[in-house]
Amino acid sequence: MTQYDDLGPEGRAASDRQLELHGGRITNMKATLLSHVPSFTAYMEWYALRDELVPFIGERAVSLFSYAISDENDCLVCSVFFRRILIDNGEDPDNPQVTEAEQLLIDWGRLIASNPGGIEPEFYAQLEKAFNPQLRVLLLAFAGQMVATNLFNTVGKVPLDEVLYDYRKPGDLRVD
Repeated sequence: MTQYDDLGPEGRAASDRQLELHGGRITNMKATLLSHVPSFTAYMEWYALRDELVPFIGERAVSLFSYAISDENDCLVCSVFFRRILIDNGEDPDNPQVTEAEQLLIDWGRLIASNPGGIEPEFYAQLEKAFNPQLRVLLLAFAGQMVATNLFNTVGKVPLDEVLYDYRKPGDLRVD
């Protein structure tokens, strides 16, 4: 992970821009990515796709979809990040009360993470009924970004941000 003071001008500008556009804080993942600004920029496109999805399916559905992918991938950093969002919004991430469309997204997210080549034609038919072609492309591109983010955090052994410790699943004491 890089520290802000150790970044060059390009890295500092990228960090500042991220905070200006999306608020929050520079997480451990972002601090790690900032050591290579083009990589940081590529991964931050997740926000652009999320912002396009929200008007169609809502922030809650985006979080449920993201959590399903991340949890199925066993990505500690991302799954706990989305657990926090869900919990802070009064949801139970382990037993959410969902609409039919949200359940479809949860199921699809888990299939994308666990068996992307084995998704049955019947499931695709459900997706086609629920979401138009352009939205399906956007959802799949977003899922791809989420999987890439999971991969980066897991393979890169990015440690869990301390602010997320209390949001881990009961009994999960992992920090990296």
